Amino acid sequence: MRVLVRAPSGRQRFNVLGALNAVTHQLITVTNESYINSLSVCTLLEKIALLGLQGPITLVMDNARYQRCRLVMEKARDLDIELLFLPPYSPNLNLIERLWKFVKKECLYATYYENFALFKQAIAVCLSETTGRHQPALRTLLTLAFQTLQPPSCDL
Repeated sequence: MRVLVRAPSGRQRFNVLGALNAVTHQLITVTNESYINSLSVCTLLEKIALLGLQGPITLVMDNARYQRCRLVMEKARDLDIELLFLPPYSPNLNLIERLWKFVKKECLYATYYENFALFKQAIAVCLSETTGRHQPALRTLLTLAFQTLQPPSCDL
């Protein structure tokens, strides 16, 4: 049996750049409808700094060029935020990637939105409920338990 799912025509963007507190699962986001760039990352860094968190802050990032530029590096240094860049092709090491996968599953897969405003609203509502309605599911998904692999031994 063939199932057809309605899909909107055209392409509109709704970008979400986020930082997730690994312990409390508090989410800080910057959104736009154009492109994520170094200015977006700097805005996110400023929002994190305004939280007034105690102790060192380390932000885990992938290797996007706009995250490694001088502007972002200087902003992080000025705000006393350490940037930790993951190795290429390792999104499984970044908790925020697990959250994005959850959001897609929760409100995007096989769902048709009549217009772009409803689409954005569904994502925003899902993200706003990370420490509420979605907290039990995310508690098991966003764990800090990572599997470490050891190189094979060459004992012959």
